Parts: sequence; structure tokens; C-alpha cells
Amino acid sequence: MEISGRTRLLCLIGSPVGHSGSPAMQNYSCDRTGVDAAYLAFDIKEEQTKEAFDALRLLNVQGFNVTMPCKTAAAACCDELSKAAELIGAVNTVVNENGKMVGHITDGQGWVRNCRENGVEITGKKMTIVGSGGAATAIEITSALEGIRELSIFAIKDSFFANAETTVEKIRANVPGCVVNLYDLADKEKFYQEIADSDIFTNATRVGMKPMDDATLIEDKSAFRKDLVVTDVVYNPRETRMIKEAKEAGCKVVPGIGMLVWQGAEGFKLFTGNEMPVDEVMEKYFKD
Repeated sequence: MEISGRTRLLCLIGSPVGHSGSPAMQNYSCDRTGVDAAYLAFDIKEEQTKEAFDALRLLNVQGFNVTMPCKTAAAACCDELSKAAELIGAVNTVVNENGKMVGHITDGQGWVRNCRENGVEITGKKMTIVGSGGAATAIEITSALEGIRELSIFAIKDSFFANAETTVEKIRANVPGCVVNLYDLADKEKFYQEIADSDIFTNATRVGMKPMDDATLIEDKSAFRKDLVVTDVVYNPRETRMIKEAKEAGCKVVPGIGMLVWQGAEGFKLFTGNEMPVDEVMEKYFKD
């Protein structure tokens, strides 16, 4: 891809960004789909978000992604928010629509698309999910907006528990067709009861991520059954202990690496209007 005077800028802001796979994935996709744009990464601290936002507006960027710790601050800088971003209160993708900065959150959409690409439809289903952080909130709100019938959210009663309580309130107020309840993760009897009554179980925490790859939320393997779908947001390792044990028990599994790629693909489509060549990206950058 050659840079010209017409080449538009796409980028990532957040801190740290040196490890990010987004530049490689997005630049490859621009090249393969004929988009005249270049994607860079800028290390921006949370307190610098507005300053960076103003600079990117001045430079007339085509769009940019936002990673931690800037997602919430960036939402406050947008001119308009998607419904999911408004409810979640954070953005990870900002599109410049003729000078109007529109914020989106594609994390939840990436999870939904990952499920559907793996043959799992969430509409009308019941899901038990663990987590109260950013990824969990995005999945919970997006799945409600996408038509999931019922959500049983489990979270540790720590300083983040209030986040889960707020999420439940938002879903009840904005998606009345979705039944949603919140439980203490310490209540293991209720935890396994809800899994037994669910179509889908999702880990939306860091449990299972290196260096915690020996850990799993489901210690009782009898909770796995052949008609249960088990999904994870963790992608390092590619196959967590939970995913491995669920697969061995005959469950349908949806590993986290697909969510990572599909949330990027959703962002690419918002930036360019084009579909990311996901199969090629997976083969080139995320092959085991």
C-alpha cells in the first residue's frame, strides 16, 4: 500500500498500545479491500483523551479505535453515541461522519458475531454470564439488545459489583423484554442451578487468562452437558481450561479469539463500509 496525499488516517488510542494487533489487522484489511487509509497506534493516557480527541478531529481522521483506559472518557467527547455505547457509557470505535464524531462499542457485537459465526444463535435464549467489567457489560447489554430472552449475571461482591447493578437497571429500563437478574458469585448453589437452566454460559472475566490458565469458573464438570453452549472472552491461551473441559464433555464451545477479531471487523466496517477479510486475517495473524 502506497501513502499519498489522499490517504486518510485511522488509528488506535489508549495505553499501552505497543502490544496491539489492531494496526496489522486493520492495515492488512485496508490493503486487501482497496481502502486508501493507514492505521497507526498512539499511546494516550486517560487524562489526555480529550486533547487527543480534539487533535484527531482537527486532522480529519476517518475514524479511530479506543482501548483502555480511555473508553469512558472518549464517550464523553463524542457528538453522538450508538444505543449500545450510550447504555454502556463507553466507546471503542469512533467514526468521523463529515465532522460529527459518532461513538460505537463493538465488543458486545464482536461476541454476538463470534457466536453466530460458530453456529450459535442467541435470540430467545437464556444465558448465565460471569463478570461486571467492560467486556461483561458490553456483552450483557448488547445481547439484551440483540434479543436474548433472559440473563443471569454473576459477579464478585467487590468494588465493581455496583457496575453490574447499574447494568441490570439499564437493561430493565431499556430492554423490558429481557429478564435479567444479578447474583453473588459466592452463591455456588445458585450458580450451578442457573447454568443448568441456561442455553449458554459465558466467562466474561480474566479467569483462565495467562498466568491464571490453570483456573476455571466451572470447577464442577457435571455442569457441562451436551446441549450447553460455553463461550469465553479469554484468548490467551487460545483454549482455556474451561473451553477444553467443556469440549471434552461434548458442549458446543465458542473460544474468545473470534470475539477479538470480530469486534475489529465490526469497527473496520464502520470505518470503511467494507467487510474485513476475516478468514485471511485469522490465518495470517491468529493461527494457532
